[in-house]
Amino acid sequence: MRITLKKETKIDLRGWGGDLMTDAGVHVVKHYQDLAFMGFIEVVMNLRTILKNIKSCKEDILNYKPDFLILVDYPGFNLRIAEWAKEKNIKVYYYISPQVWAWKKKRVFKIKRVVDEMFVILPFEKDWYDTYDFDAQYVGHPLLDVIKKEDLSPNAADRFRKAHGLDDRPIIALLPGSRKQEINTMLPIMLAALKDEREHQVVIAGAPSQTDQTYAPYTNPRVCVLFGATYDIFKHASAGFVTSGTATLEAGLFGMPQVVCYKGSAISYAIARMLVKISYISLVNLILDREAVKELIQSDLNTKRLQQELKQILPGGLKREKMLEDYKELQQVLGGAGASERTAMALLKSWHDSSVQ
Repeated sequence: MRITLKKETKIDLRGWGGDLMTDAGVHVVKHYQDLAFMGFIEVVMNLRTILKNIKSCKEDILNYKPDFLILVDYPGFNLRIAEWAKEKNIKVYYYISPQVWAWKKKRVFKIKRVVDEMFVILPFEKDWYDTYDFDAQYVGHPLLDVIKKEDLSPNAADRFRKAHGLDDRPIIALLPGSRKQEINTMLPIMLAALKDEREHQVVIAGAPSQTDQTYAPYTNPRVCVLFGATYDIFKHASAGFVTSGTATLEAGLFGMPQVVCYKGSAISYAIARMLVKISYISLVNLILDREAVKELIQSDLNTKRLQQELKQILPGGLKREKMLEDYKELQQVLGGAGASERTAMALLKSWHDSSVQ
């Protein structure tokens, strides 16, 4: 059955990366970069702004009168909206589950109460929800759809280098995060580990939410930053340092050997250690349930350790081939492409079934 939504589509992208959806013609009410606060202390300091945006979001929903809401990740904000929407008899769909399996597990009881359908993108999430008698749907990971469309032809590397003025030396990629706070913490450590590097060229993948000014203190003739080329960097780099987050999974799916990095404020990290109950921080390791990629966290993230681990994953390194084999298993575990289409069809079917009852 084919269902057509005749209303103009309007999506409130608070708390989620809206750039791709903006390109697709979606009306963005509030950009996620205005709400990207990382860490417990930072959230408290910006609580007034967060509460203000929750209020304006509710007002916007009431004015627009949507048929249903699709919430994406960002639980601190979205679960508040979901609870409020449920009281207003607005159907709530949730795409990309909050990481309730890592911390604040009690949130699952609120999810069961206020979310009509949950669509998860990590295979272990469905099993986790099953233990709480909540039937989440595993739809696959949307990154597989994106990667399927990428140019992997033999000449792609030459075109990439020529387009960005890069020379023939192998590339070491740096992904220091998307927030200024992350970049200013992680990037100096990454660069310090490469200060004597001459055999490779160092390329920073610029975050779409940032500008040249963010990276200006760190670039020089030996270090360049490229915007809008992250996937090309993954495809053509020999190895890289990657800040914990979705980028670790992206690097794995593109087959770039990596060292996963994370360092936050001492207070936020101490609180996180008390609350977060997971064995790993990178999605690659979480999905495979073992240490496929090395994670350097807090004091372990230092120049010496980065240099040691990088040597192991560059061509000829002792850990490189094993990591590449683990990446192949990662692809198999996640399954094939088509997550976005499966999610859309399941969501529309659910909405249609409920509307005709």
